[in-house]
Amino acid sequence: MAAFVHVLLVGLLCLLSSMAKESLPKVQVYSHSPGEYGKPNTIICHVSNFHPPEIVIELLKDGNVMPKTNQTDLAFEENWHYHLTRFGPFTPNRGEQYACRVTHIGNSKTYYWEADM
Repeated sequence: MAAFVHVLLVGLLCLLSSMAKESLPKVQVYSHSPGEYGKPNTIICHVSNFHPPEIVIELLKDGNVMPKTNQTDLAFEENWHYHLTRFGPFTPNRGEQYACRVTHIGNSKTYYWEADM
């Protein structure tokens, strides 16, 4: 019975989400604490207001995907637009470049972290 209810809910979510209009993501890249060279921190990429829900978020250091990052569960608002956050530990050093690459509906765009140093 529980499996039937789960399948029914997933089907309903898919039907309702297919009725929502396509919407490009809003992306914010920031650090948990103000950036300081040599000081451990957390880089955060928050992606919101997108539809459909298929999306890939990658955190980059000097153009390479950062290991040991985590991602929240996909969540949605009343208007069937979604939001998701990827985050990971990092220690910025002078000359390094950190960014978030978001791929949605076949389009990929990179957003750069701006250190407040």
